[in-house]
Amino acid sequence: MASPRGLSISFIVLTLFTSLPNPATSLRTSFIKLPGSDGSRSSASDTYCESWRLAAETNNAGTWDVIPSMCVDSVAGYLNGDQYGSDYDVIADYALSFAKTVEISGDGKDVWIFDIDETLLTNLDYYRAHGYGSEPFESNSFNEWVVEGTAPAFEASLRLYNALKKLGFTIVLLTGRDEHQRSVTETNLRDAGYSGWERLLLRGPEDQGKSATNYKSEQRANLIEKGFKIRGNTGDQWSDLLGFAVADRSFKVPNPMYYIP
Repeated sequence: MASPRGLSISFIVLTLFTSLPNPATSLRTSFIKLPGSDGSRSSASDTYCESWRLAAETNNAGTWDVIPSMCVDSVAGYLNGDQYGSDYDVIADYALSFAKTVEISGDGKDVWIFDIDETLLTNLDYYRAHGYGSEPFESNSFNEWVVEGTAPAFEASLRLYNALKKLGFTIVLLTGRDEHQRSVTETNLRDAGYSGWERLLLRGPEDQGKSATNYKSEQRANLIEKGFKIRGNTGDQWSDLLGFAVADRSFKVPNPMYYIP
């Protein structure tokens, strides 16, 4: 017959053993998260979409036509939230800090180039109605939007624009819009608060069919041939900034809605 002490010890050991979690269940619960459990599918999607947006902004995603369908909510949240404006503010601050280091000659030849759409003016209202870039671009409907001439300014871009004028830079606007849209574009820009640009360069008949990179590179080269020095360049597309005849320094502002080669 076992002693009372032995029975006591056996009871304690049995109690401890039965109170411990099943190792297989514990491991499965703690470390193996199945897709969709506890919101992990949504979390994984959000994480991927943040990574996709970074890849797109840094030009690592290459050529793309529409945003991934799984990322519509993520992109919408970014564009409608505080982060989008904050990103613009930070880039504008860096651009202005660089601009203050440039020695302005005073001859009117020190140029800062701005793109227009998604750089000076925001078309978010248009893209909000068209899936935030999840729908293929439709030029007719976008041109109808342009003709309305109601696109507002980015506050950060307007702040940078006015500061550059005060520093003595000559402002050149270089856009992929067509020449026949000059009047409505000028009116929209002025209504949004912009003024005092030196040149507004738009696509003429001879520029139709050219990639944005080639078209804008050629326009910059023409400026250089005329004696202008391109000190800075701000755009939402890499095609605004890359190619040849590039600026001393370029600043890419965010745009996760579309890609123009």
